[in-house]
Amino acid sequence: MPVAPHTEHHFQSTETVRDIVIGMSDGLTVPFALAAGLSGAHVQTSVVVLAGLAEIAAGCIAMGLGGYLAARTDAEHWDNEVQRELVETREVPDEEAAEVARVFQGWGLTDQQIEPIVAAITSDEKRWIDFMMKFELGLEEPDPRRAVRSAATIGLSYVAGGLIPLAPYFFLKDLNSALVASVSVTLTALIIFGAIKAKFTGIPVARGAGQTALIGGLAASAAFLIARVFQ
Repeated sequence: MPVAPHTEHHFQSTETVRDIVIGMSDGLTVPFALAAGLSGAHVQTSVVVLAGLAEIAAGCIAMGLGGYLAARTDAEHWDNEVQRELVETREVPDEEAAEVARVFQGWGLTDQQIEPIVAAITSDEKRWIDFMMKFELGLEEPDPRRAVRSAATIGLSYVAGGLIPLAPYFFLKDLNSALVASVSVTLTALIIFGAIKAKFTGIPVARGAGQTALIGGLAASAAFLIARVFQ
């Protein structure tokens, strides 16, 4: 009887999802708090719109640049560690071979089992360095396109999130009505976003949705109340 091949399904875009979460979380929260604060100060609706758009532009650039620099730092760290391992395998090969053996000793293999494995790994310089990078240092080679892609993903996610709390102010001239609509729309978006994020991270959906909405709501409430107090 033929047996169907076993296929494992693993999510492969964790870095992209992380970037979307970073950008969208701040995009929903910061402009939401800004709009609420300005509404609490009783400014004109047009001022909320202009200030919100300026903040979204600044936040998009700052967050995108932060993502770019973080990814570039990871790439530079990888390159530096590869060079260090290359020098060590050439200058102190016995010590590096002993480190390979210790990795397998930690897995419970005997010396007789380890010896041929170590010999096979250390017989090829690239394979040796790749092994040390992954199993000694716990590093994975970063995608060379990661920096630009991360910057674009975070920046665009920030814009997408930021436009949600600001949207009611585009269409409603009355400040209080726009604030109420903004609160309703943004809290709904935060709940949906939190639930989706929870699905990817493996936490309970209700908890993820509640946490995200609570953080955004607290930030907006604090900005609104501070504006009212110091108006």
